[in-house]
Amino acid sequence: MSNQSSEEDLPPFPEPEISSLILENKPNAKLHYTYYPASTSQPHHPNPFAQSLIVFLNGLLSPRSSWDASINDFLEKRISSRLPYPALLSYDRYGQGDSDHDPDDPDPPPSHSHDAMSAVRSLKQFLLQIWKEHLDMSNPSQFPSLILVCNSIGCALARLFSQTYPGTVSGLLFLDSVIANSDLVSIWPDPSSPSFDPLTLPPGTTTDDVLATRAAYLQTFHPDVPNDEGLSRRNLATLLPSPSSPSLEGPDSQPPYLTVAGHDWATFADQCLTGSLRTPRALTMTYMNPAWQRYNEGLVGITHPQRAIGPIIAVGCGHFVQKDGPGFVADEMVSLLDRMVNRVEQMAEHDANERASESNPSLHSSLS
Repeated sequence: MSNQSSEEDLPPFPEPEISSLILENKPNAKLHYTYYPASTSQPHHPNPFAQSLIVFLNGLLSPRSSWDASINDFLEKRISSRLPYPALLSYDRYGQGDSDHDPDDPDPPPSHSHDAMSAVRSLKQFLLQIWKEHLDMSNPSQFPSLILVCNSIGCALARLFSQTYPGTVSGLLFLDSVIANSDLVSIWPDPSSPSFDPLTLPPGTTTDDVLATRAAYLQTFHPDVPNDEGLSRRNLATLLPSPSSPSLEGPDSQPPYLTVAGHDWATFADQCLTGSLRTPRALTMTYMNPAWQRYNEGLVGITHPQRAIGPIIAVGCGHFVQKDGPGFVADEMVSLLDRMVNRVEQMAEHDANERASESNPSLHSSLS
């Protein structure tokens, strides 16, 4: 009976707002989004995330709906534990999902009409308008403290956003980031190279397998390949030449909290074999997986070591982690928030002790 009463006392599940808006600097084109309000502050228990916003940044092939299961899992975990949570926002970039194409794009899709920096600038304007519309005027803030949850090229956009607008991003969750400084073709051995030795290939694979794999990646993933979003990747390696730099700056000149997660090697290799690429499993395990792991290891360097976790493995998940493992994403979001709020509480306790010691010299003496 007490359990039933306890469940009935739980806060209600938030009702999402599913809507669209037009950017002030890009008329006649709608961006569609889903917005969940932050949990309500209670007497003596203010929501430490009242001025925070979790933003989900999609990959090229994943619209905002790909985050729905992860968002539901996350909210259920926070609500059932009676823990506060920030507002949450997923959206379709221009040319994705329900959103219109970028009105500034000169060419119809598939195309290279705008680059990652254009997407970043549009995101900043989008967030300004969203936050203004949903701002709690009793506790105003010019711009929210952002927590970016990202997959694939969304991780590159998150890095560029954090670099371009320092002081805005307090937390980052990277889910199998794109290898931004690679064309993904050169990761594989090149049979046309004078140094190529077919005897070094993993057992059960052939030179023809390597040629077919390189051709498939060239046709599908090379930066010169246009996409229906119109988001060009041609200059991505120039924008982000290193996985580990530059270092990012969060609010109050502090480095952001960061979790870097990579795909499960075996799951990814299986999906590459059975999917359209038809890449032999041994090739993926020998060349692509180690290269991706090295890149993820570099990503940890964009923040202070004490604020970084990873790279960890999303067990059972391929590249689209939120699709294969929404529970994993929710758990890592919870973990990231807990790290952030614990730091907030520690700083508040530290400030309280400092004030007490200033007003009571004998207390300062005992503490030291």
